[in-house]
Amino acid sequence: MSSFVIFLLTLLSIFPFRQCHGRLFTFEMHHRFSETVKKLAGPLQNWPVKGSLQYYTQLANHDRFLHGRRLFKFDGPLTFSDGNSTFRISSLGFLHYTTVTLGTPGLKFLVALDTGSDLFWVPCECGRCASTDDPTLYSSDFELSIYSLNGSSTSKKVTCSDSLCTDRNNCLSSNNHCPYSVSYVSSETSTSGILVDDILHLRTEDSEEKNFVEARVIFGCGQEQTGSFLDVAAPNGLFGLGLEKVSVPSILSQEGFMADSFSMCFGSDGAGRINFGDKGSFDQEETPFNINPLHPTYNISVDQIRVGTTLVDSGFTALFDTGTSFTYLADLSYTKLSESFHSQVRDKRRPPDPRIPFEYCYDMSPDANTSLIPSLSLTMSGGGQLAVNDPIIVISTQNQLMYCLAIVKSDALNIIGQNFMTGYRFVFDREKIILGWKKFDCYDIEKIDHFPSQSVNTTRVPPAVAVVPGNDNAERSHERTTNTRQSSFASSVFQTCYLNLINCFLASLILLLL
Repeated sequence: MSSFVIFLLTLLSIFPFRQCHGRLFTFEMHHRFSETVKKLAGPLQNWPVKGSLQYYTQLANHDRFLHGRRLFKFDGPLTFSDGNSTFRISSLGFLHYTTVTLGTPGLKFLVALDTGSDLFWVPCECGRCASTDDPTLYSSDFELSIYSLNGSSTSKKVTCSDSLCTDRNNCLSSNNHCPYSVSYVSSETSTSGILVDDILHLRTEDSEEKNFVEARVIFGCGQEQTGSFLDVAAPNGLFGLGLEKVSVPSILSQEGFMADSFSMCFGSDGAGRINFGDKGSFDQEETPFNINPLHPTYNISVDQIRVGTTLVDSGFTALFDTGTSFTYLADLSYTKLSESFHSQVRDKRRPPDPRIPFEYCYDMSPDANTSLIPSLSLTMSGGGQLAVNDPIIVISTQNQLMYCLAIVKSDALNIIGQNFMTGYRFVFDREKIILGWKKFDCYDIEKIDHFPSQSVNTTRVPPAVAVVPGNDNAERSHERTTNTRQSSFASSVFQTCYLNLINCFLASLILLLL
């Protein structure tokens, strides 16, 4: 035994004993657009010029593809099974509506889209709901539905033990059905009932072949409605798009169906679009959301207002709310804006009318072209500009037309309503905590991949330049030097690792024998 140990010690003296690191092989890493990769790929590839817009957009496209493949169940945006179209209904509060399908078998509901609230609810096992017997009451040809727990084979009541049950104080035990009650800004308008878990029918929007998707969501079985929900707004349900965990966008992103973002487009003719998972485009304007951790909302900051030729230096924060028809401002912002507007209007101002919520109304000239209406734009936090396309509303009276500045004086809350959103696609990016916007024709079909893959003739500079254009020669020189020593370096690494492995093995064997 002792002679064997002496033999092993002799071997160790031949192979120098170093530290037994786990080093094996070392490989060089190359950028996807490096000269080495270009040589390996061959001359037929159309490589972008370093530092160009195409260079960065192709890198961004690659990142977006990898992220989508790794994180989300579907590559591209999702929308409702009946399509992504929305439409403004004047007789129902000037809100944007769309059709959603719930349960098994699917039942369709005409719901208002609301970024100012979180809960999705529909009329259900009603004690007090809007009438569904005569849809012409709402100037709509859509047949209004009422959800039934027994009518859907996939429905489940949410219990008080569920993490999304926020009204546990009204639960007698954790096994009780979770109640909910939501009150809205509109006077005496509310909904209450119980929370339900069922299937929301969706489909992919970006691929040539539409794939239908069944996603389980939590929504309100609205048994008692009050106020505007009984006649003039959302008689068939409200689709909350807010930031709380109970909202449908939160549930879909949490379950991996989509990126945590969605977009809404508002056309001048009342048509629109909604897409879940849409992250917007590189050329959109952006402003950050002001997030209150206790109750997060889509709150933004306005730094300045331009009315015609006058710059109104009156900053304020406001809720960006698709569920509000018009824009509401509190003093002093309301007074400064409206008085600046009035000072630049040449038409005759009409006396106040208690039937109209707007204070600044004017007779429209017989020749509408002679009514010089001041333009209106907002400068957001971060410098983004939002030019308001529809700052006025035209009202027809018995004798003539009149127009009003479509801003309502508010006691406290500032709300950017739908009338300031016309002509734009807005992206509610909840991952980056930003609001994005871009002038957009809602009839256009624009892919979710908004970054061009072909060369673009532009002087726009990407916002973050990681390398300086013009340093290609320095990189090529470095790569040539590296490549000349690559073979010998790999060989020496292999030999060193091989010797280290032998030493580690022998040392371990000696310890076992001793």
